Amino acid sequence: MSSEVRLGVTLLRVAVASVFVIHGVARTLNGTVGSFGGFLESWGFPAGVALAWAITITEVLGGTLLAVGICVRPLALWFALQIAAGIVMVHAQHGWFVVGAGTGGAEYSALIIAALISVTLTDSASHRLGRRV
Repeated sequence: MSSEVRLGVTLLRVAVASVFVIHGVARTLNGTVGSFGGFLESWGFPAGVALAWAITITEVLGGTLLAVGICVRPLALWFALQIAAGIVMVHAQHGWFVVGAGTGGAEYSALIIAALISVTLTDSASHRLGRRV
């Protein structure tokens, strides 16, 4: 894998990981973990606040690990599933567009999932080549 490709994939991995770290930190600092837990309970998830804390901690710690290239494939797949759940639970009902032709839609989430899949596939390829990205 060329150094340019390696640098590009690393940049993508760090950028997408930072989205999760910032999201989890913001939820913590804004004091909205409890309301997120209430939202999860409204969808039938048991122990919503505990689950919200688990998700928040995973975003911060897992996002940090993803950024530095540790546990890349499992974390990227987890975050892709988390974002897909967000599409189903929140964004799909608002359509495609986040802003402009609509609000709150799924386009941003779809882009994050594509980035995570790209990071996962590239990390898998680098392992087959005996290298880390």
